[in-house]
Amino acid sequence: MRLTYLSILLILTLFNCKNDGNDAENNNAYFGGEIMNPNNDFVVLLKSEKVIDTIKLDNRNRFLYKVNDLEAGLYTFYHGGEVQMVLLEPKDSLLLRLNTLEFDESLVFTGKGAKKNNYLINEFLENEIQENKIYKFCQLKPQAYLRRIDSLKDMKLDKLKGFKIKNTTSPLFDKIAQANIDYSYYSSKEVYPFVHHGGNKEEILKSLPSNFYDYRKTINYNDDFFKNYYHYNSFLKYSINNLALGGHLMHSDDDKFKRGSLCYTLDRLKLVDSLVSNKVVKNELLKNFTSNYISKSSNSENNDALLNAYLKISTDEKDKAMMKRFASSLNNLKEGSSFPSIKLVDYKNSEFEIKSLINAPTVISFWSHAYYDHFKESHYKLNELKNKYPEVRFIVINIDGYGQEIPKSALKANNFMFKDEYQFKNPKESIEALAIQPMTKTLVVDKHQKIVYNNTNIFSVNFEEQLLGAINRK
Repeated sequence: MRLTYLSILLILTLFNCKNDGNDAENNNAYFGGEIMNPNNDFVVLLKSEKVIDTIKLDNRNRFLYKVNDLEAGLYTFYHGGEVQMVLLEPKDSLLLRLNTLEFDESLVFTGKGAKKNNYLINEFLENEIQENKIYKFCQLKPQAYLRRIDSLKDMKLDKLKGFKIKNTTSPLFDKIAQANIDYSYYSSKEVYPFVHHGGNKEEILKSLPSNFYDYRKTINYNDDFFKNYYHYNSFLKYSINNLALGGHLMHSDDDKFKRGSLCYTLDRLKLVDSLVSNKVVKNELLKNFTSNYISKSSNSENNDALLNAYLKISTDEKDKAMMKRFASSLNNLKEGSSFPSIKLVDYKNSEFEIKSLINAPTVISFWSHAYYDHFKESHYKLNELKNKYPEVRFIVINIDGYGQEIPKSALKANNFMFKDEYQFKNPKESIEALAIQPMTKTLVVDKHQKIVYNNTNIFSVNFEEQLLGAINRK
């Protein structure tokens, strides 16, 4: 007999009840669910970045996995490039249901352990919405800004209090839920000097109340429990940015703070080295600051200087090797260089060398199913540009490597044409060769197959000006 989603849940519930007296079973948990529009046929479950297992989907896109000898805590699962976390505790039987087209927004849990996880995912989504409000509030003066973010924090605390009144919660859940609220609040304070209008960051810092950052005295910058947790890691990046800002302004000769300067990025690496001792936390921060700078810089000397500083501090050999390859790829994509040899496949399964497609000014952009909003918005923008600049060739490449059915379905569902749409023949090697980071990265190539811009953005205010420059090149 084919089990329905609800019948699986019922069996898990009965199974847990039956084993209430079994200590070995009491320390286990079940994790499963159903994925609509799957990107591949498996789900990966991890704990502290260590893979527990790769779980195959059945022919109805469902999965079920028993976690033996469960270590209570936050677990990560990913599917098709999307990542999310769940809280698993002994005797949980947690089932999820999601649609990959709206991964986080569609995610809902049922079964034992569902209420706490639905609370956490709802908090995650609400925080994403509130980020836009925070950026607007940042234009207020400090005291008015504090009143707004204090009000948001109080609302979250009231919501958590109400949830705990209605539901029996564990100390572990309480710790994570409180950390969500605290680190989101602290992040709101750390971003204020950067988002607040005005280029004089020193004056903005001086305008803050003397106790504005008092909470820093209580922060553990080496928290092993939260080292893989989104809110904690986001806070750390914001905090390092802000702490380094104060030191940077004391010795910088720039008239105006330049967030993308080499000096400021080196200051951040030095601060991480002095402040953070946990290897996982430290190496991740170093990698993040270094890769973000290098991906946006076209100055090879500055890139080399930062890379050398990073290599001296980081202790993660795998990350260091990756960063060397990343920098090397960017160096090969210098403006004026010939575009590298890359093999593409169209949706009729015909193979092309990309250079054979470049005989006019050409825009090359990328998309991934994991960034579905960007996929849609970028295609709308590209269609607009195609109509406006018929003399330009637009090559659009899906980077996922899932095969052709999923991207074809996405294109069809949104009424996007297949013309000039491709996939990489060898996704991993091609992504590395073109140093595709971030996803908004766009390359502009002239009719002679020379790189004009190696990292621009079709949504940039000066993109069309750049495009006209490429069109007018002889």
